[in-house]
Amino acid sequence: MRLRWLRMPQSLANLLAHLVFSTKNREPTIPDAVRSDLHAYFAGTIRDHDGVLLRAGSVSDHAHLLIRMPRTRTPADMVKEIKIGSSKWLKTVSTRFAGFQWQAGYGMFSVSPSQCASVEAYLDFQAEHHRRVTFQDEYRRLLSEHDVEYDERFVWE
Repeated sequence: MRLRWLRMPQSLANLLAHLVFSTKNREPTIPDAVRSDLHAYFAGTIRDHDGVLLRAGSVSDHAHLLIRMPRTRTPADMVKEIKIGSSKWLKTVSTRFAGFQWQAGYGMFSVSPSQCASVEAYLDFQAEHHRRVTFQDEYRRLLSEHDVEYDERFVWE
């Protein structure tokens, strides 16, 4: 009897995304002491939803994540899982996070594989970067660079 190889169709993707989101009202509520654990929590959540966290960078009032997105999840669903899960987790870390919230919105920007190293380096130096540039100015620049139209009245909610 001759065996026939079954050919299975493959669906392949390499979708890289730079995700940016802030704490509610950009309150400086993420202390240095919890930051590496928070990044690890982001990584676990993303892995649990079939993605890969390539790099995380954050300061007291916002986070940047470079993610290899899963081809089977929508960006909105992935962001929802990341923000809800990490917010709940932070509340278990200490009573000081009892009222912690992320802002309602977020920005997600496509990243070319050829630019991945550049974005990783950018995320590695968030603390230094934000000694000179506010989150709002940084976010406006990202929106502009990626040709995202926005209404200033609503972008900070």
